[in-house]
Amino acid sequence: MEYLVEALASSTGVGVDTIRFYQGRGLLDPPIRRGRVAYYGEPHVERLRRIRDLQGQGFSLDQIQKVLASEQGEERTLLQALVDARVGNRTWTLPELAAESGVPEVLLRAAIQTGLLEPLDTDGEPRFSEADVEIARVGMDLLKAGFPLHLLLQQATAHNRNIRETCDAAIGLFDDHIRKGGETAGDLHAITDQFQQLLPMVTRLVAMHFQRTLVTRALQRLDGSEERDALEAALEALDQARLEVEVAWR
Repeated sequence: MEYLVEALASSTGVGVDTIRFYQGRGLLDPPIRRGRVAYYGEPHVERLRRIRDLQGQGFSLDQIQKVLASEQGEERTLLQALVDARVGNRTWTLPELAAESGVPEVLLRAAIQTGLLEPLDTDGEPRFSEADVEIARVGMDLLKAGFPLHLLLQQATAHNRNIRETCDAAIGLFDDHIRKGGETAGDLHAITDQFQQLLPMVTRLVAMHFQRTLVTRALQRLDGSEERDALEAALEALDQARLEVEVAWR
Protein backbone atom coordinates (compact mmCIF):
# COMPACT_ATOMS: atom_id res chain seq x y z
CA MET A 1 0.00 0.00 0.00
CA GLU A 2 1.21 3.50 -0.81
CA TYR A 3 0.59 6.71 1.11
CA LEU A 4 0.87 10.39 0.46
CA VAL A 5 2.53 12.18 3.36
CA GLU A 6 -0.82 13.38 4.76
CA ALA A 7 -2.20 9.84 4.71
CA LEU A 8 0.97 8.51 6.33
CA ALA A 9 0.63 11.10 9.09
CA SER A 10 -3.01 10.16 9.65
CA SER A 11 -2.24 6.44 9.71
CA THR A 12 0.62 6.67 12.21
CA GLY A 13 -0.39 9.64 14.36
CA VAL A 14 2.84 11.43 13.47
CA GLY A 15 2.59 14.97 12.15
CA VAL A 16 3.66 15.84 8.62
CA ASP A 17 6.33 18.23 9.87
CA THR A 18 7.64 15.54 12.24
CA ILE A 19 7.82 13.02 9.40
CA ARG A 20 9.90 15.44 7.36
CA PHE A 21 12.05 16.19 10.39
CA TYR A 22 12.72 12.46 10.85
CA GLN A 23 13.72 12.22 7.20
CA GLY A 24 16.14 15.09 7.68
CA ARG A 25 17.64 13.33 10.72
CA GLY A 26 18.05 10.10 8.77
CA LEU A 27 15.56 8.26 10.97
CA LEU A 28 13.17 7.67 8.08
CA ASP A 29 14.05 6.65 4.55
CA PRO A 30 13.06 9.11 1.82
CA PRO A 31 9.86 8.38 -0.13
CA ILE A 32 9.68 7.09 -3.69
CA ARG A 33 9.07 9.95 -6.09
CA ARG A 34 7.08 9.78 -9.28
CA GLY A 35 7.33 13.15 -10.86
CA ARG A 36 6.52 15.69 -8.19
CA VAL A 37 4.56 13.29 -5.99
CA ALA A 38 6.19 11.47 -3.05
CA TYR A 39 4.86 8.06 -2.06
CA TYR A 40 5.46 6.23 1.23
CA GLY A 41 5.02 2.51 1.86
CA GLU A 42 4.48 0.02 4.68
CA PRO A 43 8.16 0.11 5.71
CA HIS A 44 7.69 3.81 6.49
CA VAL A 45 4.61 3.01 8.59
CA GLU A 46 6.50 0.34 10.52
CA ARG A 47 9.49 2.62 11.06
CA LEU A 48 7.35 5.47 12.40
CA ARG A 49 5.54 3.15 14.77
CA ARG A 50 8.88 1.77 15.96
CA ILE A 51 10.16 5.30 16.60
CA ARG A 52 7.06 6.14 18.64
CA ASP A 53 7.44 2.92 20.63
CA LEU A 54 11.06 3.69 21.44
CA GLN A 55 10.19 7.24 22.42
CA GLY A 56 7.58 5.89 24.80
CA GLN A 57 10.31 3.82 26.45
CA GLY A 58 12.41 6.91 27.05
CA PHE A 59 14.86 6.81 24.14
CA SER A 60 16.20 10.11 22.84
CA LEU A 61 16.30 10.66 19.07
CA ASP A 62 20.06 10.10 19.02
CA GLN A 63 19.62 6.81 20.85
CA ILE A 64 16.76 5.81 18.56
CA GLN A 65 18.94 6.38 15.52
CA LYS A 66 21.61 4.06 16.93
CA VAL A 67 19.08 1.42 17.98
CA LEU A 68 17.43 1.43 14.55
CA ALA A 69 20.82 1.10 12.89
CA SER A 70 21.66 -1.85 15.14
CA GLU A 71 18.32 -3.53 14.40
CA GLN A 72 19.01 -3.39 10.70
CA GLY A 73 22.11 -5.47 11.43
CA GLU A 74 20.10 -7.72 13.76
CA GLU A 75 22.34 -6.83 16.71
CA ARG A 76 21.52 -6.08 20.32
CA THR A 77 23.85 -3.23 21.18
CA LEU A 78 25.36 -2.17 24.44
CA LEU A 79 23.35 1.03 24.06
CA GLN A 80 20.12 -0.94 24.14
CA ALA A 81 21.24 -2.83 27.23
CA LEU A 82 22.09 0.46 28.93
CA VAL A 83 18.75 2.00 28.08
CA ASP A 84 16.89 -1.13 29.16
CA ALA A 85 18.60 -0.88 32.54
CA ARG A 86 17.89 2.86 32.79
CA VAL A 87 14.29 2.85 31.61
CA GLY A 88 12.55 -0.49 31.97
CA ASN A 89 9.25 -1.26 30.28
CA ARG A 90 7.67 2.19 30.23
CA THR A 91 8.02 5.80 31.27
CA TRP A 92 5.83 8.37 33.04
CA THR A 93 5.29 12.11 32.76
CA LEU A 94 5.66 14.14 35.97
CA PRO A 95 1.90 14.15 36.71
CA GLU A 96 1.77 10.42 35.96
CA LEU A 97 4.75 9.83 38.25
CA ALA A 98 2.97 11.72 41.03
CA ALA A 99 -0.17 9.63 40.58
CA GLU A 100 1.75 6.34 40.31
CA SER A 101 4.00 6.93 43.32
CA GLY A 102 1.59 8.87 45.54
CA VAL A 103 4.12 11.68 45.93
CA PRO A 104 2.98 15.29 45.34
CA GLU A 105 4.51 17.01 42.32
CA VAL A 106 6.08 19.71 44.48
CA LEU A 107 8.10 17.05 46.34
CA LEU A 108 9.05 15.36 43.08
CA ARG A 109 10.37 18.66 41.74
CA ALA A 110 12.48 19.04 44.87
CA ALA A 111 13.86 15.52 44.35
CA ILE A 112 14.71 16.40 40.75
CA GLN A 113 16.68 19.43 41.92
CA THR A 114 18.78 17.25 44.22
CA GLY A 115 19.49 14.77 41.41
CA LEU A 116 17.70 11.96 43.23
CA LEU A 117 15.23 11.80 40.32
CA GLU A 118 16.54 12.31 36.82
CA PRO A 119 14.05 12.77 33.96
CA LEU A 120 14.67 11.40 30.50
CA ASP A 121 14.42 13.79 27.59
CA THR A 122 11.95 12.10 25.23
CA ASP A 123 11.67 14.28 22.16
CA GLY A 124 11.69 17.39 24.31
CA GLU A 125 9.35 15.99 26.98
CA PRO A 126 10.70 15.00 30.42
CA ARG A 127 9.66 11.47 31.39
CA PHE A 128 10.54 9.19 34.28
CA SER A 129 11.50 5.53 34.54
CA GLU A 130 10.41 2.60 36.71
CA ALA A 131 13.38 3.27 38.98
CA ASP A 132 12.14 6.82 39.53
CA VAL A 133 8.74 5.49 40.60
CA GLU A 134 10.34 3.24 43.21
CA ILE A 135 12.72 5.98 44.42
CA ALA A 136 9.78 8.35 44.86
CA ARG A 137 7.80 5.77 46.84
CA VAL A 138 10.72 4.97 49.15
CA GLY A 139 11.43 8.66 49.67
CA MET A 140 7.81 9.20 50.69
CA ASP A 141 8.05 6.31 53.17
CA LEU A 142 11.12 7.94 54.74
CA LEU A 143 9.21 11.18 55.14
CA LYS A 144 6.35 9.33 56.81
CA ALA A 145 8.86 7.75 59.18
CA GLY A 146 9.59 11.22 60.55
CA PHE A 147 12.71 12.41 58.74
CA PRO A 148 12.65 16.17 58.04
CA LEU A 149 12.27 16.98 54.35
CA HIS A 150 15.08 19.54 54.20
CA LEU A 151 17.56 17.12 55.79
CA LEU A 152 16.56 14.30 53.46
CA LEU A 153 17.07 16.60 50.48
CA GLN A 154 20.51 17.62 51.78
CA GLN A 155 21.42 13.96 52.17
CA ALA A 156 20.11 13.19 48.68
CA THR A 157 22.23 15.96 47.17
CA ALA A 158 25.38 14.67 48.88
CA HIS A 159 24.55 11.08 47.89
CA ASN A 160 23.98 12.06 44.27
CA ARG A 161 27.33 13.85 44.10
CA ASN A 162 29.24 10.96 45.66
CA ILE A 163 27.51 8.20 43.71
CA ARG A 164 28.15 9.96 40.41
CA GLU A 165 31.86 10.06 41.16
CA THR A 166 31.83 6.38 42.08
CA CYS A 167 29.86 5.43 38.95
CA ASP A 168 32.12 7.45 36.67
CA ALA A 169 35.12 5.61 38.10
CA ALA A 170 33.33 2.25 37.65
CA ILE A 171 32.49 3.08 34.03
CA GLY A 172 36.15 3.91 33.46
CA LEU A 173 37.10 0.47 34.78
CA PHE A 174 34.57 -1.19 32.49
CA ASP A 175 35.83 0.77 29.48
CA ASP A 176 39.51 0.09 30.18
CA HIS A 177 39.30 -3.56 31.14
CA ILE A 178 36.18 -4.93 29.38
CA ARG A 179 34.99 -2.77 26.48
CA LYS A 180 38.39 -1.69 25.18
CA GLY A 181 41.07 -3.75 26.89
CA GLY A 182 39.61 -7.11 27.79
CA GLU A 183 39.31 -10.38 25.90
CA THR A 184 35.93 -9.24 24.59
CA ALA A 185 37.27 -5.97 23.14
CA GLY A 186 35.68 -5.33 19.75
CA ASP A 187 33.07 -8.10 20.17
CA LEU A 188 29.81 -6.19 20.62
CA HIS A 189 27.74 -9.20 21.63
CA ALA A 190 30.31 -10.37 24.19
CA ILE A 191 30.64 -6.89 25.66
CA THR A 192 26.87 -6.61 26.02
CA ASP A 193 26.71 -10.03 27.67
CA GLN A 194 29.44 -8.96 30.08
CA PHE A 195 27.52 -5.81 30.94
CA GLN A 196 24.33 -7.78 31.58
CA GLN A 197 26.18 -10.15 33.90
CA LEU A 198 28.12 -7.48 35.76
CA LEU A 199 25.31 -4.98 36.41
CA PRO A 200 23.32 -7.17 38.87
CA MET A 201 26.53 -8.21 40.65
CA VAL A 202 27.78 -4.64 41.02
CA THR A 203 24.33 -3.46 42.14
CA ARG A 204 24.17 -6.12 44.85
CA LEU A 205 27.76 -5.48 45.92
CA VAL A 206 27.13 -1.77 46.40
CA ALA A 207 23.86 -2.41 48.27
CA MET A 208 25.46 -5.00 50.56
CA HIS A 209 28.42 -2.75 51.30
CA PHE A 210 26.13 0.18 52.11
CA GLN A 211 24.03 -1.92 54.47
CA ARG A 212 27.05 -3.36 56.24
CA THR A 213 28.65 0.06 56.63
CA LEU A 214 25.41 1.60 57.89
CA VAL A 215 24.90 -1.10 60.51
CA THR A 216 28.57 -1.05 61.57
CA ARG A 217 28.54 2.72 62.04
CA ALA A 218 25.29 2.49 64.00
CA LEU A 219 26.86 -0.15 66.23
CA GLN A 220 29.75 2.14 66.96
CA ARG A 221 27.37 4.81 68.19
CA LEU A 222 25.32 2.43 70.28
CA ASP A 223 28.23 0.51 71.83
CA GLY A 224 28.56 1.29 75.51
CA SER A 225 25.18 2.95 75.77
CA GLU A 226 22.12 1.74 77.61
CA GLU A 227 20.18 1.09 74.45
CA ARG A 228 20.74 -2.66 74.61
CA ASP A 229 17.64 -3.60 72.64
CA ALA A 230 18.69 -1.41 69.74
CA LEU A 231 22.21 -2.79 69.93
CA GLU A 232 21.00 -6.39 69.82
CA ALA A 233 18.72 -5.63 66.87
CA ALA A 234 21.63 -4.04 65.02
CA LEU A 235 23.85 -7.04 65.78
CA GLU A 236 21.21 -9.39 64.42
CA ALA A 237 21.00 -7.36 61.23
CA LEU A 238 24.78 -7.41 60.95
CA ASP A 239 24.92 -11.18 61.45
CA GLN A 240 22.36 -11.75 58.74
CA ALA A 241 24.21 -9.35 56.42
CA ARG A 242 21.58 -9.70 53.77
CA LEU A 243 19.90 -7.29 51.47
CA GLU A 244 17.88 -8.70 48.61
CA VAL A 245 18.34 -6.61 45.49
CA GLU A 246 16.16 -7.61 42.59
CA VAL A 247 17.40 -6.70 39.14
CA ALA A 248 14.79 -7.40 36.48
CA TRP A 249 16.74 -7.72 33.27
CA ARG A 250 14.73 -7.09 30.14
